[in-house]
Amino acid sequence: MPELPEVETVRRGLQPVMEGAKILKAETRRKDLRFPFQKDFTARLHGQTVTGLGRRAKYLMADLTSGDVLLMHLGMSGSFRVLKGEQSSTPGEFHHARSEDRAHDHVVFHMSSGAAVVFNDPRRFGYMKIIGRDELEGEPLLQGLGPEPLGNAFDADMLARACHNKKTSLKAALLDQRVVAGLGNIYVCEALYRARLSPRRLASTLSNRKRETTDHARRLVDEIHTVLNQAIEAGGSSLRDHRQTSGELGYFQHSFQVYDREGEKCRTPRCRGIIRRFNQNGRSTFWCPKCQK
Repeated sequence: MPELPEVETVRRGLQPVMEGAKILKAETRRKDLRFPFQKDFTARLHGQTVTGLGRRAKYLMADLTSGDVLLMHLGMSGSFRVLKGEQSSTPGEFHHARSEDRAHDHVVFHMSSGAAVVFNDPRRFGYMKIIGRDELEGEPLLQGLGPEPLGNAFDADMLARACHNKKTSLKAALLDQRVVAGLGNIYVCEALYRARLSPRRLASTLSNRKRETTDHARRLVDEIHTVLNQAIEAGGSSLRDHRQTSGELGYFQHSFQVYDREGEKCRTPRCRGIIRRFNQNGRSTFWCPKCQK
């Protein structure tokens, strides 16, 4: 599933053709994706100008002149393709190419910018929903989401407080969208490795008995910031089949220090450890048992 950097890459790729442009026509070519489309889905989009294209966690959010917000989630295999004249591009990253089978083109937005924005999703785990801006706070899909990991509210003190009484592992806490929104398996593995913290470490160790923030928390937050910013700059992780709007594959996967490197030598200077993989909460965890404590 695309993670925060991939979704941010898609947002930046769609922004030039959607933001400030009017939706001349919206097409749905089936009745549902993961969830059924609202009965008035296309009618509420017709003639609306996209005043802003933002992101919340792994959701794309298009603000419309009507006061509605179009909420979009890529799911497991969803991608957008931008058609403009004879040019076609796909925003995002993932080293097996996204589906180009037109049979899986399920939603099309015809924009006044001259572009057609096509949502393709073979597995149909993605979804779209129109929500009134004043109803967002009570929207079940968004309720309970924690702070953005690159936002001002997310710092070492906040993370330490959120994890103080948790009995779960540090990795499980970071994947909990109520603690921090948008982090996924890849970047949690990478951040923990770079912070030299074991994924099995108790989350509560980010603060001491006096509830003071530890150096572990400060180091971890710094590395979360670093790995996300590097991945966004590179255009995403390029795992599976995520692509950029330009259609080019990204290259952050070549910067992976631990993810998908089972059996390879640890890249920490002077460490003789070997990267291992184990199943944790239903996900593959990659780590160096020697230098991650």
